[in-house]
Amino acid sequence: MCENKILKIKKGYLNNDFEIFHLKNRESIDFEFHYHEFSKIVIFLSGDTTYLIEGNSYKLKPWDILLINSNDIHKAVIDPNKIYERIIFWINPNFLARHNDKCNLSSCFEMASKQRFNLLRLENAHLGNIKKLLFNMESSLKHREFGYKLLVECFFIQFMVYVNRLFLGQKKPMELPDIKYDENIGNILNYINKNLNGNLSIDYISSRFYMSKYYLMHKFKEQTGYTIHNYILQKRLIMSNLLIKKGMSITDACLESGFNDYSNFLRAFKKVFGLSPREYYKG
Repeated sequence: MCENKILKIKKGYLNNDFEIFHLKNRESIDFEFHYHEFSKIVIFLSGDTTYLIEGNSYKLKPWDILLINSNDIHKAVIDPNKIYERIIFWINPNFLARHNDKCNLSSCFEMASKQRFNLLRLENAHLGNIKKLLFNMESSLKHREFGYKLLVECFFIQFMVYVNRLFLGQKKPMELPDIKYDENIGNILNYINKNLNGNLSIDYISSRFYMSKYYLMHKFKEQTGYTIHNYILQKRLIMSNLLIKKGMSITDACLESGFNDYSNFLRAFKKVFGLSPREYYKG
């Protein structure tokens, strides 16, 4: 897949079990906030990059690993004057689930979501093993010798086991100066995501969390990069999308995800996805 196509994708399906991309560029790239319907791992190699994920800001260091859950809203902010190099994995959740009888390879993603913390900062003692697994995967994909697909899958499973061990065993280094987190906004994000079908007016949220609505709007935008209205709108659209895929009718999904007005739901859906709900799911 060409790099330009990868960079333009905001959300989408992943038909394969996983995909690996090694990207390196210097030109100015204006990343937008987006989400995917699959899990994502970013291994930062070089550049000057800050990642914004669901209200957290991570100033990355070489060989930092980010775990981004499906439907997490995120964005990379990069300095175009420096070469930005990274390895990206797109991971189909169904692929990880197939191994649940042996071990839950999604544990690291589940913990990242629960703790609202996405960063694995490698110690030198573990860096060699990670580099070796990545080299083996890239070498196998490059030379495409007999059985290379099976070999890449084996290396990838080893990689996921190792990442899970390290992520589940680390302490959250929230005190580091290159990680910014606001506990109040974190609590508000948790509340929003657990109550998408409820009252999420700015007046109600500001009252519930004892802050002025103007301070709430300013602080929310500062921490997440999103206005609180647009964040809630995106999350409700994500929820409606998941409900429809599970078999719920479009009308019921609209109401269940917090849209009290069907015409507003249709307009918002078409603006984000480019098609009406019926056209989108028919395709």
